[in-house]
Amino acid sequence: MRSLKSIVIFIVPVVFYACNSGENKEGGRDKSITVITSFNNLFLDSLQLEQFLQKNADYKNHERQFLDFYKQRNFEYAWFDSSGLGEQAGNFMNLLGNTISNQQDSSLYNAHLDSLYNNFSNRKKHSPDEVLNTELSLTGQFFKYASKMYKGTDSSITDLGWFIPRKKVNLAALLDSVILSKDRAADEFAPLNDAYKKLKEMLPLYYKLQQSGNWDSITKPDKPIHLGESSEIIATVKDRLFRLGDLAVNDSTNVLDSALFSAAKSFQRRMGLSVDGAVGAKMITELNITPAQRARQILVNLERMRWMTPKTDSNYIFVNIPEYKMYVYTADTLTFSMNVIVGTAANSTVIFSGNLKNIVFSPYWKVPVKIVRNEIVPGIKKNPNYLEKHNMERIGGSDSLPSIRQKPGPSNSLGKVKFLFPNNYDIYFHDTPNRELFGAASRSFSHGCIRVGEPRHLAEYLLRNDTIWTKYRMDTAMNNTKETWVTLKKSVPVVIAYFTAWVDNNGVLNFRKDIYGHDARLAAKLFTN
Repeated sequence: MRSLKSIVIFIVPVVFYACNSGENKEGGRDKSITVITSFNNLFLDSLQLEQFLQKNADYKNHERQFLDFYKQRNFEYAWFDSSGLGEQAGNFMNLLGNTISNQQDSSLYNAHLDSLYNNFSNRKKHSPDEVLNTELSLTGQFFKYASKMYKGTDSSITDLGWFIPRKKVNLAALLDSVILSKDRAADEFAPLNDAYKKLKEMLPLYYKLQQSGNWDSITKPDKPIHLGESSEIIATVKDRLFRLGDLAVNDSTNVLDSALFSAAKSFQRRMGLSVDGAVGAKMITELNITPAQRARQILVNLERMRWMTPKTDSNYIFVNIPEYKMYVYTADTLTFSMNVIVGTAANSTVIFSGNLKNIVFSPYWKVPVKIVRNEIVPGIKKNPNYLEKHNMERIGGSDSLPSIRQKPGPSNSLGKVKFLFPNNYDIYFHDTPNRELFGAASRSFSHGCIRVGEPRHLAEYLLRNDTIWTKYRMDTAMNNTKETWVTLKKSVPVVIAYFTAWVDNNGVLNFRKDIYGHDARLAAKLFTN
């Protein structure tokens, strides 16, 4: 192994002579121009790297990655091979250009690197400094690109209400894998999930729609327009749904015909609206959102998808808060899904991950302090029989702030079963006696916990491999006057996330409302203009 003192750039001096005299002398001495004529065995030293980082402040944050990467290579150049600048450099520059274009992200543009790269296309001879700067600029730009595309914003994600641990990316190892496989683009090594890649593919459509213009607001009807009815706005609605891909064939008539009826239901389903095929005010509100606003919504959600850690288990439960939906996966295959009710804007459900470990049949409900203070204490003052009326009992505390729990029974706020995954936010899944709320299009009604639409189905799934839990025993446990705790033989990962734009399993792009304002806060971090 070479010592750092002996690692140098191999150069060959070449003398260029003036054409008219065959000489090029100054003061009796030859004036030589040193250039690289051989790209074999190019090395740099740590001092050159340090000097480069001092001159290029944009890359200073990646000093650790620079050192890790080049130490691993014994400080040998990475982007050059025996013929000069290697193929992987071109692949990366193309990837960089496509990313800037597709995502309209000028922060990744580097005019100096462009100039250095273009010089290698236009000239065959290069100075040692030019080769060195090109090598290190490519490395620095890769770290900058990979950090943004795979890790996401430098902002504290907990400040944005996201408590799922952020994934870790070894940028030096990622670059090394790209360099070793010269015939593959860097994006093939991206540790990004399929959801990210599918959503990213939708961006060009909205940029194209944005450039085409003609997205004036459509007037909202006083009452919904139904199948067979006419309205002056219908032709515009048809044109818009055609451009968005929901309507297969466009026409300029003002009648809500069967084709528009089906297209309206498709659009309503994608937006999370009530699916009735009628054109009403809520549907027009969604149609009036401009392509530029939708593109920004996609970019915000792509940012969140960069934060997601790789799955460690193929069996897991995923809840998307703005969608009001739970998905249960077995061996990475969707087994079933169900509607859920999440917290109100004032009592928002926390975004985090955990492990479901316990099922509690016929649970007590330990009433949160906030509810005791704001609802139960005033209720007791008005009616001394308040606790008995609501099947509750006092289990401690003071007169001014008692500790209250609700006993098992048909009126219990947690229903007949709850599902626990220990966390610091006191959030869990549970049943509810108010079943009618699951039919609403918007379902943010709870105090923060998540009510599940099919609790019995979820319990049967979680205990499917436990022969002790027969249907009879489960029925008995769910209709008892005392709690029954069950510890799962193997815990199940749970992810409670927040996505307002995604592509579903059928390849359909979905949007939802930013019910907690998380999109707006993240957009303020991502977009300066």
